[in-house]
Formats: sequence, structure tokens, C-alpha cells
Amino acid sequence: MMQKLWQKKLELNYKSNVLDIVQFGSSMKEESNPNDIDIAVIFKSIPVREQLEEAQKIKRQLEKTSELPIHIVPYDFYTLFDPSNFAKESIIFYGKSIIYKDYFAKKLGLVPRIHISYSLKKMKKKDKIKFNYTLNGKGGSYGLIRKYGGKLLKPGLVEIFPEYEDIFIKALKKLNPQELNIEKVFFQI
Repeated sequence: MMQKLWQKKLELNYKSNVLDIVQFGSSMKEESNPNDIDIAVIFKSIPVREQLEEAQKIKRQLEKTSELPIHIVPYDFYTLFDPSNFAKESIIFYGKSIIYKDYFAKKLGLVPRIHISYSLKKMKKKDKIKFNYTLNGKGGSYGLIRKYGGKLLKPGLVEIFPEYEDIFIKALKKLNPQELNIEKVFFQI
């Protein structure tokens, strides 16, 4: 279950040197079962000691609103974009701001999306029809695209929100299309 801590109306107290507080990781994916909630606190350039102290204050506040343990990591822009930071993709691509209630990437002028391309050429007709029903729905029921706010950009290419990646991939792989390619993309605002 996606832990939508970023959607809650929280009354957090934090200093002005905090640029953003971002929820990221497995808790951001729909139908996931996370063990904890990952939080990145993005700071202006301040000493590491102050970052750690302020991050712990924020962690204590968030723990009061969550059933799961909070794993909090402080960053400034230099450490966030450092090549050795393995969490940066998850923070930038999947992360949502607890302060601004939207994708963190939007603060950088970017909108994250996932493109799933597929080919049905070698599938039987009945399997192609089943695939179409899964994407578009049948008889008034919603398919994956409408249910999760995706778009069919053209035949063979679907655009979805990052948090629904696992749902789409699992459902589409079950139908066994010959080619299924997943590409993470950013669009400029």
C-alpha cells in the first residue's frame, strides 16, 4: 500500500534553511508494501551538523503521523546530485514534496513520466483483444489507462505516472506482449 504521507495536511515546524522535504522510495509506488518511509530533507548550503539536527527534528514530527518507521536523510544540492548518491534517481524521479504536495522534480522545472512501449505483432487475436481491454476497459469498466490517469500516446506507446509503474508492468507482462520497453522521461515545464 502506498503511504501517501506527502498528501497529508501536516503542520511541520522547520527552519528557513530547508528547501524541501521529499517522500521517495518504495512508499511512493502504488500497491507496494514498504517497511519504512524514506524522507529526504533538502537544505540550503549549511553545515552538516545543522542539517542532521534539523532532519532529526523533522523526523520526530513525521513519526507522530505515520504507522511505519521514518528513514530520513539530509542533503544539500551538492550532495543530492553527487554521483555517489544512489538515492538521487528515486528522489528526483519518484519523490513528492511534503511541503508543496507535488513532484519534487517540478521544482527543477521537470515533470516525470514513464513511457511503456509494446508490440502485439506475434500475439493471437484473442490475446490482442484481452490486452486492449486491460488497457482501455470493457463494457463501462475502467482499464488501466483511465483508472490510473495514463495516456495512449499512439498505438504501442502508453504514458503513465511514475507511482503506477509496477501496476502497469505487472498487468502487461501477465498478458505476455512480445516486446515491452520501459523508459523514464522528463518533460520541461
